[in-house]
Amino acid sequence: MLRTLTIGALLTACSATAAPVAQHDARATATHSATAASGPLVGRVIGIDPGHNGRNYTDPSYIDHQVWNGRENEDCDTTGTATDGGYTEALFNFRVATFLAADLRADGAQVVMTRHTNNGVGPCITRRAHIINAAHADVAIDIHADGGPASGRGFTVLEPVRDRVNSAIVKPSAAFGRVLRREILAMTRMPVSTYDGINGITHRDDLAGLNLATEPKVLVEAGNMRNAQDARMLVSTVFQRRLAAAFAAAIVDYLRS
Repeated sequence: MLRTLTIGALLTACSATAAPVAQHDARATATHSATAASGPLVGRVIGIDPGHNGRNYTDPSYIDHQVWNGRENEDCDTTGTATDGGYTEALFNFRVATFLAADLRADGAQVVMTRHTNNGVGPCITRRAHIINAAHADVAIDIHADGGPASGRGFTVLEPVRDRVNSAIVKPSAAFGRVLRREILAMTRMPVSTYDGINGITHRDDLAGLNLATEPKVLVEAGNMRNAQDARMLVSTVFQRRLAAAFAAAIVDYLRS
């Protein structure tokens, strides 16, 4: 998330990305409907924010305009990062979000997404926060992958720092973050970050998605796209599904507790 690409690099990267996620037709069955109607998340609203968007690079004047993130001005959005092979963070985020949404709906949840394709621009980070807040989500997750130093590995759970808007959700967000960290370690082979935070947890006061949240919320940097080992995992559909399953398990565990 922290590293953005130049327009030229994005043009190259986007030409190398895989096709969008296919529909999960196997879940659209009567058995699925019956399971969802009695699942552990019936009556719950879950917010999912897949960071960035696949065509942000086409409209720099829009994504570069300034918005208020709760503490200071920052860009409306960024392009995100990519692997050395050109697999974009925006696509990774969207694929994991799509798998997660399917898992959550199978458990009976109402899912609110901040974007529904990987072929658009935006919305701004402030708009994303508003979409989830307005839905009165019980809990929310922002999905990203990092663009850190090539020598660094691992995932980080980013948690909010108290401000006027989010003061009531700092403690429950930390509780959710602990459960999420545990499930990622248990269900994937991604290690905790070697370069960001402490033991897989860090606190951020400069992100609109966390500063403006009114529901328990964390942001996950699922791995480092600039690291060769992490990149091989991040582009794998198997890993993406396992990560989504870990997110879903954490959401169920957190809300049950």
